[in-house]
Amino acid sequence: MNLRNIAIIAHVDHGKTTLVDQLFRQSGTFRDNQRVEERAMDSNDLEKERGITILAKCTSVEWEGTRINIVDTPGHADFGGEVERILSMVDGVILLVDAAEGPMPQTKFVTGKALALGLRPIVVVNKIDRSDARVQEVLNEVFDLFVTLEANDDQLDFPVLYASGRNGYASEDAEAREGTLAPLFNRIVAHVPAPQVDRDAPFTFLVTLLDRDNFLGRILTGRVASGVVKLNQAIHALDRDGRVLETGRASKLLAFRGLERVPVEEAEAGDIISLAGLTVATVANTIADTSVSTPIKAQPIDPPTLSMRFAVNDSPMAGREGSKVTSRLIRDRLFREAESNVAIRVTESEDKDSFEVAGRGELQLGVLIETMRREGFELGISRPRVLFRDGEQGREEPYETVVIDVDEEFSGTVVDKMNQRKAELTDMRPSGGGKTRITFSAPSRGLIGYHGEFLSDTRGTGIMNRIFERYGPYKGLIEGRKNGVLISNGSGEANAYALNSLEERGILMVGPGEPLYEGMIIGENAKPDDLEVNPMKAKQLTNFRASGGKDDAIRLTPPRKLTLEQAIAYIDDDEMVEVTPKSIRLRKKFLDPHERKKAKRGAEAA
Repeated sequence: MNLRNIAIIAHVDHGKTTLVDQLFRQSGTFRDNQRVEERAMDSNDLEKERGITILAKCTSVEWEGTRINIVDTPGHADFGGEVERILSMVDGVILLVDAAEGPMPQTKFVTGKALALGLRPIVVVNKIDRSDARVQEVLNEVFDLFVTLEANDDQLDFPVLYASGRNGYASEDAEAREGTLAPLFNRIVAHVPAPQVDRDAPFTFLVTLLDRDNFLGRILTGRVASGVVKLNQAIHALDRDGRVLETGRASKLLAFRGLERVPVEEAEAGDIISLAGLTVATVANTIADTSVSTPIKAQPIDPPTLSMRFAVNDSPMAGREGSKVTSRLIRDRLFREAESNVAIRVTESEDKDSFEVAGRGELQLGVLIETMRREGFELGISRPRVLFRDGEQGREEPYETVVIDVDEEFSGTVVDKMNQRKAELTDMRPSGGGKTRITFSAPSRGLIGYHGEFLSDTRGTGIMNRIFERYGPYKGLIEGRKNGVLISNGSGEANAYALNSLEERGILMVGPGEPLYEGMIIGENAKPDDLEVNPMKAKQLTNFRASGGKDDAIRLTPPRKLTLEQAIAYIDDDEMVEVTPKSIRLRKKFLDPHERKKAKRGAEAA
C-alpha cells in the first residue's frame, strides 16, 4: 500500500488539533453520524483545559488508496524533547501558521529541527477567515524564518495552502472561503516522498515514544526503519553504543487506524507502529532482529535547564487529602515519568525523602506536578532553580529568546522590567494594530516568576513566548521578590477578626475558617521583611460588650489565591509549595521559627 508519514508543526492555539479532526471527518475515518469529541487528539485532561498539546500522538487516515500516518507534535518549547524524536519518524511536515499571528518562537524551534533533518515543509496558512488576517505578510515572515534557519533552495520553494481548519476547507487561492480539504490531501500525497526503506534487510526499529498499558506492559512506538516484523518474532534491544539490553519476542504489534491502535500480524519498513513484549527497552533504543548489532543513530536531546525539588509532604496537614504520600510512591512515579519523557532527569537525594527533578521549563514541570496531584499525590515543591554548567569562560547559565507582543502603551514598562532581569533587547518593531513586538535575549534565571507580573503589567493583553537559546556567561545577581511574607505563628482556624486587623499589614492569601499551621504563609507583607502574626486571634468579649452587634459585621477583601504556577514562581529559596489533590498552600521550609533563624544565620555566614 502507498504510505506517507507526516508531522504537523504549529504553535499553541494555531488550530492544529482542530485541523486534524477535520482530516478525520473528510477522509471517512469518522462516520458522518459518529459523535466525536472536539479536538479528539488532545486526549489528556490538562491538554483540554489549557488548549495545548503536551504529548505527541500518532494517527492515520486513508485517502484514495494512500495511508497517511499523521503525527501531532507538541507546540510548546518545554515539550521539545518529544519534538526532536518525532521528526525522525516522518518524511515531511506541514507547517501550520495563524493568518494573523504568523510564525512564533516555538514554531521556529520545531521548524529549525525539521529543516536540519532535510524535511521539505508544506506551509498551511490557517484561519484565513479571521477579521485581522494578514496573509501576505505572514507568508513573507515564513519565508524570512526559513532563510534565517538556513533552509536550502528546495525547502525555500515550499507549496502554500490557505485554510480554515474550523470550517474544513483548504485551497491554493487565498480568497477561497469554502470547499473541502481535498487540496491538502492531494498536496500531501504529491509533495511528501514515500518512505525510502529496504524491505528485504533485517528488521530494525527506533523507539521514539514509550507508554504503558495495564495488560500489555511497555508499549514502544516508532517507525520500522528496515525489514518486516512478524508477531512473536525474536527481537533484541540495543542502546546507542550497540550493547544488547535485553532479548525477547514481539508479543503484540499494533498499527494506527484513525484514533485506534489495531492489532496486526506483521508490519513492514516505513510504517509507524507500536510494539509490546520487552521490559527494559526505552526511548532512543533500537529494537531489531537478533542478527543486527548496529543501532540506528538517535537524535541528541537538548539539555534540561531548570530543576525543582519534589519532597515528601511533611506539613502538619500531610495525608489528609492525598492517597499517595510516601517517598517510595513518589520515587516510582518520577522514575516512570523520566523513563518515557527524555527531557526530564530525576536524581534521588541522600536522605531518600526528596528528588531533584530537572526539565525544560516551568510549564513542563508544572504540568508534571498538576498531573501527579490529580493522581492523588501530596508533594512539597521547592523554588525552581536554573542548571549552571562550567564553560570556557567559567560559570555559564541558560539563556532564552523571549518574544513579546504587547500594546504600545505597555512596551516601556515591559522593557524596563526585562532590563531589571538582565535581559538584552535584540529587536523592537511595530507589529500592526497598535501592537509592538519586542525580542530579548534573557537569562532563564531572570524569567522565573515573571509571567504573572507581566500579565498584570499589560492588563492581561500581552503575549510572551520563550525558547531555549544557548548557554552563556553568568549575568550576576538578579533581584528577587521585594516583599516579605506574613507567617502564621500557630495552628488553628483563620479568624475573621484577626484577618481584619492584619489586612493593613499586607495582602492576605487565606480567608476566615481556613485551617492553618505554624510556619504557613498566609499573605504578603507590605514591607521587605518576613513577619510572624497570629491569624487565629478572636475578639475578647467582656461583661460590658456582649457577643453580637455591629462589631461583628467584618468585611474582608477577598484573599489572593495563587494557581500552582503562580505559587511556584512566587516562593523564595527558604519557602515551599505544599501541593495536595485539593489544596495549594505556601509555607516556610522550616516551620519552627528557631530553626528558621538558625538556617538564616547559616546562609548569611556562607
